[in-house]
Amino acid sequence: MTEKKPFRKAAALRYQEDKDTAPKLTAAGRGYVADNIIARAEAANIPIQEDSTLVELLSELDINESIPDELYQAVAEVFAFIYRADKKM
Repeated sequence: MTEKKPFRKAAALRYQEDKDTAPKLTAAGRGYVADNIIARAEAANIPIQEDSTLVELLSELDINESIPDELYQAVAEVFAFIYRADKKM
């Protein structure tokens, strides 16, 4: 019996302080689409943080939709991670 490997899931966020009132979902998907999102982030040297629960919640949003208030804390932690990673580079 072979064990099925679960599909990989990914989501991408954007926040432009001068344009956005809150971070927005720019991409989300699973399988091939998730692999493509991750590959593009890696190619652009964008830090990647793994959080399956957050990805699951973000996947419920529409593309270009701002994150809801309930996700601010979790997304703030992601942006803090990115800030620290950028600072190290």
